[in-house]
Amino acid sequence: MFGNAPKALWTRWIAPDEANRIPLSCRTLLIRMDDRTVLCETGIGAFFEPSLRERYGVVESDHVLLHNLAALGLTPSDVDVVVLSHLHFDHAGGLLSPWREDGQRTLLFDRATFVVGQEAWDRATDPHPRDRASFIEGLCELLESTGRLHLVQGTDASVLGEGFAFHVSHGHTPGLLLTEVQMPGGPVVFAADLIPGRPWVHLPITMGYDRFPEQLIDEKRALLADLVARGGRLFYTHDAHCALSGVAIDERGRFRAVDPVEHPVALEM
Repeated sequence: MFGNAPKALWTRWIAPDEANRIPLSCRTLLIRMDDRTVLCETGIGAFFEPSLRERYGVVESDHVLLHNLAALGLTPSDVDVVVLSHLHFDHAGGLLSPWREDGQRTLLFDRATFVVGQEAWDRATDPHPRDRASFIEGLCELLESTGRLHLVQGTDASVLGEGFAFHVSHGHTPGLLLTEVQMPGGPVVFAADLIPGRPWVHLPITMGYDRFPEQLIDEKRALLADLVARGGRLFYTHDAHCALSGVAIDERGRFRAVDPVEHPVALEM
């Protein structure tokens, strides 16, 4: 998760377990408007078979997203749009029903339009050997068969309407789609795997999973500078202890996360 950063450095931020794993979330962002409900990603879900759940240290056997939606009085059928930054299993696994011994999988969110960047889709349908294991076999076929798949070209966010914008990044995976939501206090960007949590706000910190770390750093610098100028905030999908933070530049000229929000929060659009 920290690329070429030495363990002596990154353990200052996050302590590993005996298997050298660190706590991570797979957080989603729910956006409720008068006429529709939008979900940014679906997390890892519960599609993993038990052996893979153990390997990755997934602690929940239930589909947590479904429970959280139910707590808000929602079912998957109430979601109108699901925006997927990319199709790696820890971001798209929640599209699927929980694991069953017979191996059968069904696609949830039976009314939703599924929004994916064209380049991210192309990568998922023809993955490179380096990241082939990050994709879920058969998921693309299930999405395509619904007739509700919407592939985004570039940064065109017209599928979501006013108040939204897309940023596109290629450093982690081709065509990573970051959703920006306009808020009264400034924009909020769903940072996906460009900036998975607060430690990665520091420019040199990248992941070993990143396709082009140097390109990712350049993309991260541009986004962070833009958010500082506009008073924007980042929504983190993988930070186990922080859902949202602002961004500032410290006295040494480094970007840093400020004003963290530890728990999921309701924001007024």
